[in-house]
Amino acid sequence: MFGSLSLLLQAPVSGSASLSSPSFYWKNSKRAVGGTCDSLKLKPLRQTFGPNRLTVHNCKWSFPEINSSISEMKQNRAVPAVLTDDSRAMMTTEEEIDNIGLLSSDSGLQPFKDHFRYRMRKYLDQRKLLEKHEGGLKQFAQGYLKFGFNREGSSIVYREWAPAAEEAQLIGDFNGWDGSNHKMEKNEFGVWSITLPDSGGNPAIPHNSRVKFRFKHGGGSWVDRIPAWIQYATVDPARFGAPYDGVFWDPPAPERYQFKHPQPPRPTAPRIYEAHVGMSGSEPRVSTYREFADDVLPRIKANNYNTVQLMAVMEHSYYASFGYHITNFFAVSSRSGTPEDLKYLIDKAHSLGLRVLMDVVHSHASNNVTDGLNGFDVGQSSQESYFHTGDRGYHKLWDSRLFNYSNWEVLRFLLSNLRWWLEEFKFDGFRFDGVTSMLYHHHGINMAFSGQYKEYFSEATDVDAVVYLMLANCLIHDVLPDATVIAEDVSGMPGLGRPVSEGGIGFDYRLAMGIPDKWIDYLKNKTDEEWSVNEITGNLTNRRYTEKCVAYAESHDQSIVGDKTMAFLLMDQEMYSGMSCLGDTSPKIERGIALHKMIHFLTMALGGEGYLNFMGNEFGHPEWIDFPREGNGWSYEKCRRQWNLVDKEHLRYKYMNAFDSAMNKLDEIFSFLASTKQIVSSVDEEDKVIVFERGDLVFVFNFHPENTYEGCKIGCDLPGKYRVALDSDAWEFGGHGRVGHDVDHFTSPEGTPGVPETNFNNRPNSFKVLSPPRTCVVYYNADLYEESKSIHFVAKELEDVKESMDELKLVEDLQVITDHDGGGDVSASTEIKTSQVVKPKEEEPSSDED
Repeated sequence: MFGSLSLLLQAPVSGSASLSSPSFYWKNSKRAVGGTCDSLKLKPLRQTFGPNRLTVHNCKWSFPEINSSISEMKQNRAVPAVLTDDSRAMMTTEEEIDNIGLLSSDSGLQPFKDHFRYRMRKYLDQRKLLEKHEGGLKQFAQGYLKFGFNREGSSIVYREWAPAAEEAQLIGDFNGWDGSNHKMEKNEFGVWSITLPDSGGNPAIPHNSRVKFRFKHGGGSWVDRIPAWIQYATVDPARFGAPYDGVFWDPPAPERYQFKHPQPPRPTAPRIYEAHVGMSGSEPRVSTYREFADDVLPRIKANNYNTVQLMAVMEHSYYASFGYHITNFFAVSSRSGTPEDLKYLIDKAHSLGLRVLMDVVHSHASNNVTDGLNGFDVGQSSQESYFHTGDRGYHKLWDSRLFNYSNWEVLRFLLSNLRWWLEEFKFDGFRFDGVTSMLYHHHGINMAFSGQYKEYFSEATDVDAVVYLMLANCLIHDVLPDATVIAEDVSGMPGLGRPVSEGGIGFDYRLAMGIPDKWIDYLKNKTDEEWSVNEITGNLTNRRYTEKCVAYAESHDQSIVGDKTMAFLLMDQEMYSGMSCLGDTSPKIERGIALHKMIHFLTMALGGEGYLNFMGNEFGHPEWIDFPREGNGWSYEKCRRQWNLVDKEHLRYKYMNAFDSAMNKLDEIFSFLASTKQIVSSVDEEDKVIVFERGDLVFVFNFHPENTYEGCKIGCDLPGKYRVALDSDAWEFGGHGRVGHDVDHFTSPEGTPGVPETNFNNRPNSFKVLSPPRTCVVYYNADLYEESKSIHFVAKELEDVKESMDELKLVEDLQVITDHDGGGDVSASTEIKTSQVVKPKEEEPSSDED
């Protein structure tokens, strides 16, 4: 989140490992919020995934003692803010705490055993307290069944935790905003409540009517606040800067959306389409959930993604915050529709086989007092508030409030929030935003993570937040075993992506945030000749052993105002005049499209165990993202997606889109992202060629701007007959068609069997290929797959592409051969001699702008 707030640098990879050897390379990718970041020292790991050999340094620290006081409480009741217990029955044995699997898998963590023991003890004690007083973690996380507005029998019951309030009332449209007859009562735990019986068979509070919580604080003043657990909040669009109102949302049965489709199973690897509903339309306005469902979801499905990640779902009063300054955590952002509209979107995605993740923000909350949770903080102590007091409760870069994760009711609120979105809206998981800020008391501000383990495990670690994240991940996977949970962490804390049972924090994936920073550095600061394929490969493969990553070349962070999309960095102003297929391609446009395809595909194929792309970048969306704000005159001009660019057949955006679809299709069929087999066999700095194997596929990337390598010898694992599976230089992707797709490549054995050092690049077999400049080609072993799967993966069948090309008079005498095999699939190939290129027929440039 908020990439513009961070100075994100990646130091060169250190260590002496040879990237040309067939080894696995892993590291933690890191960024520091507001600071700089270095890499962990890189060392090769055994191909059999042996112990992690990372250089660490010893460090010592002390930990605060665990508070051992507790009050007697009844089960399933609200409890005091900080809950501890001195009962030995509530403590695990030292033997149990010592059994931390994470330390066994990484011996470098052994010097920090005390830290892991401390946080595991806190986590296990918290679980036992929940069992004793709340009936367990899952039941504790159903706070929305008690707090906020709930129907109990023939009444509506409203409860709110506000221990510092001296008096409280419920006000709204239902009582003319006069709470004198609707005073609330407070129990011993600071929870206010009121029961409103139905009248004449009708609810006391009508559905979709406005409500607020009015209370008197210690200073003697009365304030009106939106209920903390409100499920919908709206604002008067006719009034500039109007405050939000809470809305009582309880539609009658006929108006309540009923889910019709089951949630898709968890894929072997997520291919994630990151999207913002509000800016998903072509028009300069806020788009709706239903428009996104009907217009954008089919595009995502057509491009062969399997997961949608929705941003800005939780209500946020300031639109330009991109959805990261949350005001109402249980409420759907009303700009795009109602809760029922969001349910329609998610159900529609499930009907298409798409899973839906939510961008959840539990790292901080909006500083907005009038509309948000911060409004309940009226000077009380930290134990009586959702947030820490003083400097600890304020993020100076984000201008937002920071939660007190040791607080019992804060835990109830946040954990219940997760279960609410899972059960009420059928989300399939979460991407946790700003995890680095949660993990450390310094929040990553001006912190240069060098990779030394002492930076992760010290007094700087916020163990309360770590314990919360452990509880959250356990809850999510308990409620939805197939859930996918991703951490946005820029520090690379070891164990973040390992199960809680091993002493980890429990995330399924972490975002590989160092990758886009490296690409942007290259595009902005290096000529093509200065590109180091060794450094590129090291950056992509340098991730932590056994902890899965989601790789991406660009997300929303790289497109925010002040920066440019990758396509715009590559082609800049020529995108306004040079993207028409009706004229010759300029060198800048040709380079830009070629590198755009290569950068995204190399990132996907080598950078992680999942892949992410932000909405529009699949077809090279130009310019940047900018939300309406005072600085741009509240304009929506850059807060939309120009789908017309990719939909127009005479524009070159279609080529990048077609390749994006094809590379996703490649993983859908071959599942290379989920494969643990990742072997980089050759990285040639002079020729600028990278050769590697991922799963059963062989990838060849030639980044040289000019050189074509005929008879380029590449190593591989398995013998047999290899064919082209995907070719970025194919006509369908705006290339020159220089690689023959009808050629069978037969392997030759290399060296002595079983003796890697005698092999070619430590590979027991090899075959020869043609490698044109700025081209990536993938080969599959035809002997391993049925003929029905022997298909060249393109965005369209070649006949359709030929037809569109003929209509535009771009290519003459293009011979297309299509064969239908026994499996019914289409095997398409273009017969073009490698020494010849079919050039487009010259046409007068179009007078129309792109």
